[in-house]
Amino acid sequence: MGRPVTATSSVQNYVPGNTVDGNANSYWESANNSWPQSLTVDLGNSLAVKRLVLKLPPSSAWGTRTQTIAVLGSTNGSSYSTLAAAAGRTFDPGSGNTATITLPAAVNTRYVRLTFTANTGWPAGQLSEYEVYSS
Repeated sequence: MGRPVTATSSVQNYVPGNTVDGNANSYWESANNSWPQSLTVDLGNSLAVKRLVLKLPPSSAWGTRTQTIAVLGSTNGSSYSTLAAAAGRTFDPGSGNTATITLPAAVNTRYVRLTFTANTGWPAGQLSEYEVYSS
């Protein structure tokens, strides 16, 4: 929680920092109809990354949606490699609007970037909590 996070765009008060504030009801939203969009967190130093937990607001008002998201990693913040290929990540309010991405192996990386290329529920990338784990 509280790590520096940046995004390629955001709208209104739906800023990148909302994804690391510990409040699942606040969220980031990218510019509409402008793919791809990215959200990057700086872990502070290289750490073993194995699993990401992504959340949207838990309210049932957020209907089920699938966002196409790839995970990239970097040790220097400029050259990135793919950690998990772009795939549909389903967020369902019936199961807490949470999507978990488990990497095949733990990877040492400092910067973890999510690249959004589609969303079936809104024409923008959306995320309320961005959690990175070593196991």
